[in-house]
Amino acid sequence: MAVLDRICPMHAVLAPTGHIVQAGPTLAKVIMPRAVTGTRFLDLFELVRPAYVQDMTGLLALDAARLRLRLRAGPRHAFKGVLAPLDMAGARGALVNLSFGISVIEAVRDFGLTGADFAATDLATEMLYMLEAKSAAMEESRKLNLRLEGARIAAQEQAYTDTLTGLKNRRALDHILYRMVQGGEDFALMHLDLDYFKRVNDTHGHAAGDHVLQVVARRMLSLIRPSDVIARVGGDEFILLFVGSNARDWLADVAQRLIRRLEEPVEHDGRICRISASIGATLRCLYDHADIARMLADSDQALYAAKEAGRGCYMIHPHGPETRATLRDVG
Repeated sequence: MAVLDRICPMHAVLAPTGHIVQAGPTLAKVIMPRAVTGTRFLDLFELVRPAYVQDMTGLLALDAARLRLRLRAGPRHAFKGVLAPLDMAGARGALVNLSFGISVIEAVRDFGLTGADFAATDLATEMLYMLEAKSAAMEESRKLNLRLEGARIAAQEQAYTDTLTGLKNRRALDHILYRMVQGGEDFALMHLDLDYFKRVNDTHGHAAGDHVLQVVARRMLSLIRPSDVIARVGGDEFILLFVGSNARDWLADVAQRLIRRLEEPVEHDGRICRISASIGATLRCLYDHADIARMLADSDQALYAAKEAGRGCYMIHPHGPETRATLRDVG
């Protein structure tokens, strides 16, 4: 009865005793590693509907009835089946044909089945093709979503980045300041403006000026913590945000180190460019309420006070005696 293996790969031929004497290759694969032939059918399968069938006589009474079964051991998938009596040397055996029904997807996964395990006319093969097509489409969709997400992140990063220096821009700064105010965190705000930068542009050209700005960005980044933020908000204007800072002395020390570092000569095409920096700063802890507009205005005012004090120095709002000597012999 090899033809049954091709037409009904999940069939079982039952002897009059109810034992399986022949099983289709797919059914054998489902039952593995237990033996199929020689085993009583009702020892492998529990008849869910109609229920309470315990022997071959009860099975034979279900001629042409729709059966609902499940394995007694292993994955508890629902099986559909139909039974037809067979004349076996004067005694009555039976042919049972099974299928997975709507649980075919789970069965394919749990039993490692492929399209070759089903009859060519079985709708399960169509479901498998649909499943494979769906899986392929979902994988392509996942890859596309990853590419789109990457593009979105890149576009967002570009929207928040100053293209010349790689620092944050004003839009990014506003976003970060809003988050910090909402979170109630302490922070220090520093407004830094380059001194003598116009002279670099006028004397050495804008290419030299761009190079100086890039060097300035790298030098400032080397002096701050990973949690701090630097934004370029104008041609040669920068705002630095120091997260969690509430100490005036610490802020003064950072300002001094920044000025000293930025006063180091910058070489471009064999020529020396010299700049300095003026700094105005303020601290969140000096205010009863975090008013970003007021803090920016106060740091800007402190910056102009530093400019008027001779440049190359810093002021912390409210203005105090903290200054550095102005840069000498700037060329």
